[in-house]
Amino acid sequence: MTGAAIAPNPLAEGLYDYRVAEPAIMVIFGATGDLSGRKLLPALYNLSKQRLLPAGFAVVGAAIDDLTDDSYRRRAAEKITQFSRTQPVDQRVLQTFLDAVFYIKVDFSKLEDFKGLARKIDELDHARHVGGNRVFYCATPPPTYEIITEQLKASGLNAGDGYHRIVIEKPFGSDMKSAHELNQIVQRVFHEDSVFRIDHYLGKETVQNIMAFRFANTIFEPVWNCHFIDSVQITVAEEIGIENRGAYYDKAGTLRDIVQNHALQLLALTAMEPSVAFEANAVRDEKVKVLKAIRPLTDADVAKATVRGQYTNGWVLGEHVKGYREEPNVAQGSLTETFVALRLFVDNWRWAGVPFYIRAGKRMPKRVTEIRIQFNRPPHLTFGRDAAQELDPNAITLRIQPEEGISLKFGAKVPAAGIRLRSVAMDFLYASSFLVEAPEAYERLLLDCMIGDPTLFTRADEVETAWTIIDPIEAAWRDGRPPLQTYPSGTWGPAAGAKMLEAEGREWHRP
Repeated sequence: MTGAAIAPNPLAEGLYDYRVAEPAIMVIFGATGDLSGRKLLPALYNLSKQRLLPAGFAVVGAAIDDLTDDSYRRRAAEKITQFSRTQPVDQRVLQTFLDAVFYIKVDFSKLEDFKGLARKIDELDHARHVGGNRVFYCATPPPTYEIITEQLKASGLNAGDGYHRIVIEKPFGSDMKSAHELNQIVQRVFHEDSVFRIDHYLGKETVQNIMAFRFANTIFEPVWNCHFIDSVQITVAEEIGIENRGAYYDKAGTLRDIVQNHALQLLALTAMEPSVAFEANAVRDEKVKVLKAIRPLTDADVAKATVRGQYTNGWVLGEHVKGYREEPNVAQGSLTETFVALRLFVDNWRWAGVPFYIRAGKRMPKRVTEIRIQFNRPPHLTFGRDAAQELDPNAITLRIQPEEGISLKFGAKVPAAGIRLRSVAMDFLYASSFLVEAPEAYERLLLDCMIGDPTLFTRADEVETAWTIIDPIEAAWRDGRPPLQTYPSGTWGPAAGAKMLEAEGREWHRP
């Protein structure tokens, strides 16, 4: 698929070098939904614009709505124009992309509809010389994963020439038992190597930069351990509420929706040992080792090392917002948490005794995701306490969003008479260093799926191990330990979240 030429940029050299994907047909189940419109279609358009989509590539939207190819293309054009990260949209590239977009009505409960989908795919395969390669993307609610998978098998869409891959969005299961059952169902239809469990956080440039920062720089890896690091803080904060997802969120909560996947993935990448190669199973083996090393929380631990909260009405970015229980489709008296704070320990040689603090929440003062590595203070204050009053411990902050980058905090002398020290920051910003906007996470992940590289996707044992960490917390919370607390919208969570660190002589970093 052709697109507009990319202007030369010496600082961006190598950014667009990429392995070549084979031609394929991508079927998007839930093609008229929010995920498809906001993320998937704009990501595919931008891949087309960068000339990264293979010749013959086609999209088949599948959903319950009564649409034709042309009406779906008009809908797709509107979404791409609205949500594409590159603006303005290149109309020539857009039209070329839309020419390869098709639509078919599919009721997931009807096998005949899947057989009709198979016939349409076969027609496109012959017309576009795709060679049988298929990607099935489940941009649908989790309860549909099982039926879609089984219908693909019943209609024969999981077999034949070429590769056949399935992409499944989080959450993958709601606990260890359901995740294991879903894994078994999917693996009866697709080989594990063809199952791509997607967590879009892993496609963000700074998340990938965690490994590059650690393992490509000799000055950081030697101090990345319990001898030099005091603690690690992982923050996943959003200023938005539940955005009309009350029916889903009231059953999920922040622990399942954010911590089980996003936050634990960030912890695993921060704490993992260097893999023998940047290769899918080698990287994922090391991540699983970290998750297995996380100390299980007993009931007594949950009471002391976890905080759960729920937002009430308040002010966010100058706007008055309603409380969680006032949101549509939320049960009266709901005890679902919208804020979580945890203290975890990774019981291995590298991280012995180092606390990993996680906080995640809705209706925070700002949208920010970051990992903060807090180093120990110097063993001796050479310059005296008075000179170092304004000096904080050294810290490295890896910002995942909204401005992707890395910040190093260290002490420097204030340019004045005498000795007076102050903390200063040295910043790396992705956009200013490479003079390009970081690609959307879905762009990288969709292309990796077509190439067949699962490095940035979660493996079955990884998902199940993460749930073994979460399930004991959920069980204690269901029994009311610790009790749910509230916090006004626009604040950093309930007071207990700050007190958990204060009791250990620490405090949350203020992004």
